[in-house]
Amino acid sequence: MTLPEWWPSWDGETCVIVASGPSAVQCPIDLVRGRARVIAINNSWRLAPWADALFACDFAWWDHANGCPEFGGLKLTVEKRAAEKFPDVRAVNCTKPDDRFVLEPKGTVGWGGNSGFHALNLAVQFGCMRVLLVGFDMTVSYGLHWHGRHPGAMSNPTFATTERWRRALDGAATVIAGAGVEVINCSAVSALQNYPKISLERALGLAEVA
Repeated sequence: MTLPEWWPSWDGETCVIVASGPSAVQCPIDLVRGRARVIAINNSWRLAPWADALFACDFAWWDHANGCPEFGGLKLTVEKRAAEKFPDVRAVNCTKPDDRFVLEPKGTVGWGGNSGFHALNLAVQFGCMRVLLVGFDMTVSYGLHWHGRHPGAMSNPTFATTERWRRALDGAATVIAGAGVEVINCSAVSALQNYPKISLERALGLAEVA
């Protein structure tokens, strides 16, 4: 498969994915700037406006944000309607409703039910060998998002949906490890079970190990 001209090459690099869980605002995300690649999920681009990429899977989010013209990096989705309406939004293929994590072909991601799963799948396909997860709470016990509820037609997480997301992400751990990629969960509160959990500072090598 020929990859599109916009496809990035992040071979061997570290990528931080900033999702929308309430714990995201507890992380010192500014420390990441200049130290790793960054993919922001949905409104979390506001926590890292200098991110390399913005990913949102839902057409309703892109429509409400009017294509997010404020963001200057790579814009990605699995929703072809968003790419058709907003020319600078790039669409990748998705195996919906199949939750399997996809290594090949590049340019196709597993479903997983959420943008965090898609972004992690893309980070691995972009060549990253280390991925740090921020705001991957996978529970609504501490709130819905760091920014509150999505308005209008946009969906919001529930206990059932976050548990489904957790199962998909935890289920991908074996495939990711088999590809030689290290994934670290830097979310202060997280229901994920299959990834080591340490602070963002430690994962970036900026804090002493206790």
